Amino acid sequence: MKGKFILVIGPSGSGKGTLINHIRSLFPSLVYPKSCTTRSPRGGESDGHYIFLNAEDFKARADRGEFLEWAEYGGNYYGTLASEVLPLLSEGRIALKELEVQGARQVREKIPRNQLAIVFVNAGTWGEMEERIRARAPMAQAELERRKLRYEDEMNFMREADFVIANPAGRLDEAKKQFESVIASLIS
Repeated sequence: MKGKFILVIGPSGSGKGTLINHIRSLFPSLVYPKSCTTRSPRGGESDGHYIFLNAEDFKARADRGEFLEWAEYGGNYYGTLASEVLPLLSEGRIALKELEVQGARQVREKIPRNQLAIVFVNAGTWGEMEERIRARAPMAQAELERRKLRYEDEMNFMREADFVIANPAGRLDEAKKQFESVIASLIS
Protein backbone atom coordinates (compact mmCIF):
# COMPACT_ATOMS: atom_id res chain seq x y z
CA MET A 1 0.00 0.00 0.00
CA LYS A 2 1.31 3.42 -0.94
CA GLY A 3 1.06 6.30 1.48
CA LYS A 4 -0.38 9.73 0.88
CA PHE A 5 0.92 13.26 1.35
CA ILE A 6 -1.87 15.68 2.34
CA LEU A 7 -1.08 19.34 1.77
CA VAL A 8 -3.15 21.94 3.59
CA ILE A 9 -2.94 25.30 1.86
CA GLY A 10 -4.78 28.59 1.89
CA PRO A 11 -4.22 32.29 2.50
CA SER A 12 -2.51 33.56 5.63
CA GLY A 13 -5.11 33.81 8.37
CA SER A 14 -7.50 31.29 6.76
CA GLY A 15 -7.36 28.94 9.75
CA LYS A 16 -5.07 26.19 8.41
CA GLY A 17 -3.19 25.82 11.69
CA THR A 18 -6.38 25.83 13.75
CA LEU A 19 -7.87 23.05 11.63
CA ILE A 20 -4.69 20.98 11.75
CA ASN A 21 -4.46 21.33 15.53
CA HIS A 22 -8.10 20.22 15.76
CA ILE A 23 -7.48 16.90 14.00
CA ARG A 24 -4.16 15.95 15.65
CA SER A 25 -5.79 13.95 18.44
CA LEU A 26 -8.61 12.65 16.21
CA PHE A 27 -6.24 11.01 13.71
CA PRO A 28 -3.17 9.86 15.67
CA SER A 29 -1.80 7.86 12.72
CA LEU A 30 -1.06 11.05 10.75
CA VAL A 31 2.60 12.09 10.60
CA TYR A 32 3.63 15.75 10.44
CA PRO A 33 6.96 16.18 8.59
CA LYS A 34 9.24 18.88 9.94
CA SER A 35 10.21 21.95 7.97
CA CYS A 36 13.75 23.24 7.59
CA THR A 37 14.40 26.92 8.14
CA THR A 38 17.29 29.33 8.33
CA ARG A 39 15.51 31.66 10.74
CA SER A 40 16.66 31.74 14.36
CA PRO A 41 14.73 29.68 16.92
CA ARG A 42 12.17 31.72 18.81
CA GLY A 43 12.00 31.67 22.62
CA GLY A 44 11.79 28.07 23.85
CA GLU A 45 11.69 26.69 20.31
CA SER A 46 13.90 23.74 19.44
CA ASP A 47 14.11 21.10 16.72
CA GLY A 48 10.50 20.00 17.31
CA HIS A 49 8.55 21.54 14.45
CA TYR A 50 11.62 22.82 12.60
CA ILE A 51 15.07 21.65 11.61
CA PHE A 52 17.24 24.75 11.99
CA LEU A 53 19.95 25.14 9.35
CA ASN A 54 22.36 27.90 8.46
CA ALA A 55 21.92 29.50 5.04
CA GLU A 56 24.97 27.79 3.52
CA ASP A 57 23.78 24.31 4.55
CA PHE A 58 20.25 25.05 3.32
CA LYS A 59 21.50 26.27 -0.08
CA ALA A 60 23.81 23.25 -0.44
CA ARG A 61 20.90 20.88 0.27
CA ALA A 62 18.72 22.76 -2.22
CA ASP A 63 21.48 22.53 -4.85
CA ARG A 64 21.68 18.76 -4.25
CA GLY A 65 17.90 18.48 -4.79
CA GLU A 66 17.18 17.30 -1.23
CA PHE A 67 14.01 19.40 -0.86
CA LEU A 68 10.54 18.52 -2.14
CA GLU A 69 9.84 22.23 -1.92
CA TRP A 70 11.51 25.35 -0.63
CA ALA A 71 11.10 29.11 -0.72
CA GLU A 72 12.46 32.31 0.74
CA TYR A 73 10.21 34.44 2.98
CA GLY A 74 11.29 37.52 4.85
CA GLY A 75 14.98 36.91 4.22
CA ASN A 76 14.89 33.31 5.51
CA TYR A 77 14.63 29.99 3.70
CA TYR A 78 11.97 27.38 4.47
CA GLY A 79 11.63 23.93 2.97
CA THR A 80 10.56 20.31 3.27
CA LEU A 81 13.22 17.65 2.88
CA ALA A 82 12.32 14.68 0.69
CA SER A 83 13.82 12.50 3.44
CA GLU A 84 11.07 13.74 5.81
CA VAL A 85 8.28 12.57 3.47
CA LEU A 86 9.27 9.92 0.92
CA PRO A 87 10.14 7.16 3.44
CA LEU A 88 6.72 7.66 5.07
CA LEU A 89 4.96 7.27 1.73
CA SER A 90 6.90 4.12 0.87
CA GLU A 91 5.87 2.68 4.26
CA GLY A 92 2.21 3.35 3.40
CA ARG A 93 1.82 6.11 5.98
CA ILE A 94 -0.15 9.35 5.71
CA ALA A 95 1.78 12.62 6.08
CA LEU A 96 0.09 15.99 6.50
CA LYS A 97 1.74 19.37 6.11
CA GLU A 98 0.68 23.00 5.92
CA LEU A 99 2.30 24.67 2.93
CA GLU A 100 2.20 27.83 0.89
CA VAL A 101 0.85 27.60 -2.67
CA GLN A 102 4.37 27.99 -4.04
CA GLY A 103 5.45 24.88 -2.11
CA ALA A 104 2.37 22.92 -3.20
CA ARG A 105 3.23 23.65 -6.83
CA GLN A 106 6.74 22.25 -6.31
CA VAL A 107 5.54 19.15 -4.44
CA ARG A 108 2.96 18.44 -7.15
CA GLU A 109 5.85 18.04 -9.62
CA LYS A 110 7.64 15.47 -7.42
CA ILE A 111 4.98 13.31 -5.77
CA PRO A 112 2.81 10.96 -7.87
CA ARG A 113 -0.73 12.31 -8.14
CA ASN A 114 -2.26 9.19 -6.55
CA GLN A 115 -0.14 9.83 -3.45
CA LEU A 116 -0.99 13.51 -3.11
CA ALA A 117 -4.10 15.31 -1.84
CA ILE A 118 -4.40 19.10 -1.72
CA VAL A 119 -6.85 20.62 0.75
CA PHE A 120 -7.52 24.33 0.34
CA VAL A 121 -8.89 26.37 3.25
CA ASN A 122 -11.01 29.25 1.95
CA ALA A 123 -11.82 31.90 4.54
CA GLY A 124 -13.59 34.29 2.22
CA THR A 125 -12.98 37.59 0.50
CA TRP A 126 -9.89 39.76 0.79
CA GLY A 127 -11.86 42.16 3.02
CA GLU A 128 -12.61 39.35 5.48
CA MET A 129 -9.00 38.13 5.36
CA GLU A 130 -7.65 41.63 5.88
CA GLU A 131 -9.75 41.92 9.06
CA ARG A 132 -8.37 38.61 10.38
CA ILE A 133 -4.78 39.56 9.54
CA ARG A 134 -5.07 42.98 11.17
CA ALA A 135 -6.66 41.43 14.27
CA ARG A 136 -3.66 39.11 14.72
CA ALA A 137 -0.93 41.76 14.76
CA PRO A 138 -0.18 45.31 13.61
CA MET A 139 1.14 45.41 10.06
CA ALA A 140 2.67 47.99 7.75
CA GLN A 141 0.62 48.91 4.68
CA ALA A 142 3.39 47.64 2.35
CA GLU A 143 3.29 44.20 3.99
CA LEU A 144 -0.50 44.16 3.77
CA GLU A 145 -0.24 44.90 0.02
CA ARG A 146 2.24 42.01 -0.42
CA ARG A 147 -0.17 39.72 1.40
CA LYS A 148 -3.03 40.86 -0.83
CA LEU A 149 -1.05 39.92 -3.95
CA ARG A 150 -0.20 36.54 -2.42
CA TYR A 151 -3.89 36.09 -1.44
CA GLU A 152 -4.95 36.64 -5.06
CA ASP A 153 -2.45 34.04 -6.30
CA GLU A 154 -3.58 31.60 -3.60
CA MET A 155 -7.25 32.06 -4.47
CA ASN A 156 -6.46 31.33 -8.13
CA PHE A 157 -4.87 28.04 -7.01
CA MET A 158 -8.04 27.02 -5.12
CA ARG A 159 -9.63 25.51 -8.23
CA GLU A 160 -6.65 23.13 -8.53
CA ALA A 161 -7.19 21.70 -5.04
CA ASP A 162 -8.76 18.29 -4.47
CA PHE A 163 -10.87 19.55 -1.56
CA VAL A 164 -11.99 23.01 -0.44
CA ILE A 165 -12.89 23.70 3.19
CA ALA A 166 -15.08 26.77 3.71
CA ASN A 167 -13.94 28.60 6.86
CA PRO A 168 -15.64 32.02 6.87
CA ALA A 169 -15.69 34.07 10.07
CA GLY A 170 -18.01 32.59 12.67
CA ARG A 171 -18.25 29.15 11.02
CA LEU A 172 -15.20 27.40 12.52
CA ASP A 173 -17.17 24.44 13.91
CA GLU A 174 -18.56 23.69 10.45
CA ALA A 175 -15.07 23.96 8.94
CA LYS A 176 -13.70 21.56 11.56
CA LYS A 177 -16.39 19.00 10.69
CA GLN A 178 -15.69 19.39 6.97
CA PHE A 179 -11.95 18.95 7.57
CA GLU A 180 -12.52 15.87 9.75
CA SER A 181 -14.62 14.34 6.97
CA VAL A 182 -11.99 15.03 4.30
CA ILE A 183 -9.18 13.57 6.41
CA ALA A 184 -11.26 10.50 7.28
CA SER A 185 -11.93 9.91 3.57
CA LEU A 186 -8.20 10.18 2.77
CA ILE A 187 -6.97 7.77 5.41
CA SER A 188 -9.57 5.03 4.86
